[in-house]
Amino acid sequence: MGSWAKLKSSSWAYHTAVLSLYGFFAYCRVAEPFLTPYLMGPNNNISGEVVTNYLFPIWTYSKLACLLPVFLLTDFLRHKPLVVVQGLFLVTNYVLLCFAPGLLAMVFLQVNYAVVTSTEVAYLSYIYSVIPIENYQRATGYVRSAMLVGYTFGASLAQVLVSVAELDLFYLNAITLRTVSMALLISFWLPMPQRGLFFKGKKDAAVGSSSHQTGPLGAVMDKEEVGSRKEKMELDGSGGWHSWGNMATAGHLLWKSFRETYSSRNVIYWSLWWALATAGYEQIFNYVQLMWDHIEPSATSSIYNGAVEAACSLVGAVAAFSVGHLKVTWAVWGELALGLFSAVATGAVFLMALTSSIWACYAGYVIFKSCYMLLITITTFQIASNLSMECYALAFGINTFVAFLLQTIITLVVVDEATLGLDIVTQFIIYGSYYAFISALFLIRGTYTACTHQRNPELTQSKEHESSGDVISAERF
Repeated sequence: MGSWAKLKSSSWAYHTAVLSLYGFFAYCRVAEPFLTPYLMGPNNNISGEVVTNYLFPIWTYSKLACLLPVFLLTDFLRHKPLVVVQGLFLVTNYVLLCFAPGLLAMVFLQVNYAVVTSTEVAYLSYIYSVIPIENYQRATGYVRSAMLVGYTFGASLAQVLVSVAELDLFYLNAITLRTVSMALLISFWLPMPQRGLFFKGKKDAAVGSSSHQTGPLGAVMDKEEVGSRKEKMELDGSGGWHSWGNMATAGHLLWKSFRETYSSRNVIYWSLWWALATAGYEQIFNYVQLMWDHIEPSATSSIYNGAVEAACSLVGAVAAFSVGHLKVTWAVWGELALGLFSAVATGAVFLMALTSSIWACYAGYVIFKSCYMLLITITTFQIASNLSMECYALAFGINTFVAFLLQTIITLVVVDEATLGLDIVTQFIIYGSYYAFISALFLIRGTYTACTHQRNPELTQSKEHESSGDVISAERF
């Protein structure tokens, strides 16, 4: 028994397996591709206008309110409790969908689902706390693959059940309730990290100051850095990881990590695309089922939402996987790639807005989502390659928060019935114009960067060396 407990606490393979199992069942949401038809169908009988201009904005506002406290609590409580909360609220989500029809219950559902989506940051950053850095790349691949397989399997199963078995949409929610209940049970098996990235216990701080005269990746620490570690230990002298002194240390580390993260101009540019593009992507992802229903009403037509989502996952995964095999100097051509593929995404969004063919709209969505998944993979890789794990986790949280702040502004102005309350076609024209702005911004910036490199290649090389130095210096956090 003792050796099994030791294996569980030390084996990255065990941690990765449990995280992957949780990800598969948590993202195997069979009912999700057909959520909008279900809300507008006989089980709830809510109009498309109410879903568009009243219900979905509640989710956006609620998620923005949850993001910042969830980000701070994730590190303070060391990830696992937040993942358990996500599993619990996922179960509650599908209990409401199955057994509590009506507008009032669906309003509460939007708030409940906001907690689910805001706690995704806890699951996606969990790996930093339990997986050794030398196994990080492999573990990340397994965990993200499990999420993808779960989502693709759920969407494919949903399409088969709807098109072949002609199953009522209620039963898709009942099946999903079972899969997310399994995810909740698996979440209790997750190991508890020994420390957070910023909230470190007294014992951990002491070990760090006495035995680590080099950084986590072997970077030699100077006297100032050793003194900084001693200062952290003194700040934490009042007791455990939850003490006031430790909170002061965490705040100090957060501020220093923030300065380190955004001191690089390249990181700022990549983060800008991340925030802008993610805001637009989330908005389109939330409302695309309403666009499909506008072109081909689900009440009178065969719908293929599940098949389209499954195709998006597979095509997007291939596009994202291909990034690792492309030999490109991203420091030179990366921003131009952001602009070019954002232009393709812009065309796809306008196609969805202006076509009267459901198949053309489906194709536009597959192109749009694939472009986003390709570019977000490049972006996250570029940001992570310039930062320590702590700084990257902070950048992930800040960029996500800014993205949803922008999404909230878009929702408030464009969608909410209290303001413009625009119809779905006009909304998508605005989203296409929004992506056109992103594309133009990065095409101009990317062209400038590429031309600068062509005139002075040595300048680009020196910047790459500076980035490598930044990674080492960031390790002190």
